Amino acid sequence: MIRLGQLGVGSWGRNLLRNFALLHDCAITWVCDPSAAVHAQVKQTAPSARVTARPEEVFSATDVDAVVIATPAVTHAELTLAALEAGKHVFVEKPMALSVADAHRMEEAAARADRILMVGHLLEYHPAFTRVREMIDAGELGDVYYLYSTRVNLGKVRRDENALWSLAPHDVSIALMMIDDDPIAVAATGQAYLQPGIEDVAFLNVRFAHGHMAHCHVSWLDPHKVRQLTVVGARKMVVVDDMEPSEKVRVYDKGVNWTGQYQSYGDALTLREGDIYVPNVAMVEPLRLECQAYLDAVRTGVPPRSDGRDGARVVAVLGAAEQSLRSNGIPVAL
Repeated sequence: MIRLGQLGVGSWGRNLLRNFALLHDCAITWVCDPSAAVHAQVKQTAPSARVTARPEEVFSATDVDAVVIATPAVTHAELTLAALEAGKHVFVEKPMALSVADAHRMEEAAARADRILMVGHLLEYHPAFTRVREMIDAGELGDVYYLYSTRVNLGKVRRDENALWSLAPHDVSIALMMIDDDPIAVAATGQAYLQPGIEDVAFLNVRFAHGHMAHCHVSWLDPHKVRQLTVVGARKMVVVDDMEPSEKVRVYDKGVNWTGQYQSYGDALTLREGDIYVPNVAMVEPLRLECQAYLDAVRTGVPPRSDGRDGARVVAVLGAAEQSLRSNGIPVAL
């Protein structure tokens, strides 16, 4: 039985608390949040947990093996480092930090303490996205040439971070999961329409070492709610539409073939129009799978998919994107 302490029970923290409370191999022993109103709500989900407004009480508690940090992003680095220093395993929500330096400090602290550090890259545990990764591993798509994603809707408007840091961690983590290559440069453009200095919309382009590309469009100022990823491979193409209630993955057996015999260069390329099929993907709540993955990592000592290294790579891309954003879209090398 893994004994958990959770810091932060806001709009997303409530979902984490609910899922951990439903898992049978952990016990929520401490909950920390500055809001007195939240304390009463916590008792309904985790009635045996002790509640405090002071993180240091959770870190010093002898009945806490691992912590869950779902506080504002600006506090992630400080709280994670304090928890690791206290000998606790750490799950920290995305983004793990707001600077590459802090991300590496957290990664190194976890290694020194010999503790699990897991970052809340939720989509890496989503059955639809893991199914696409399985198809890539099996060679079904061939080499992934490029991908693009769209994550837009009207709201929730943030005041402490722009759309890039709020929304793009999901898409950047998936791009790095799908493309087996190292990102080498990032370019980003965006604009702040509602609040000065806080971009509501951003377009992010990532170049990889061997010619692969990823493009992400994020916004909380858009008439549509779209959660979609398109992956273009040498053999097949895939679309993941997370707004679809059941048929979330569609595979397109389409592409361009090289014939090897031609009168002109254009004659050597032939279009292939194959079938479109919908694989059966058994859906389980992604957050439940993510929470279970954290408990499994703590129990076995095997780093999870979204470990500190994965989190630091995402922060590096976002940091370069932020720098490019401030330089009118000039590409920034990684």
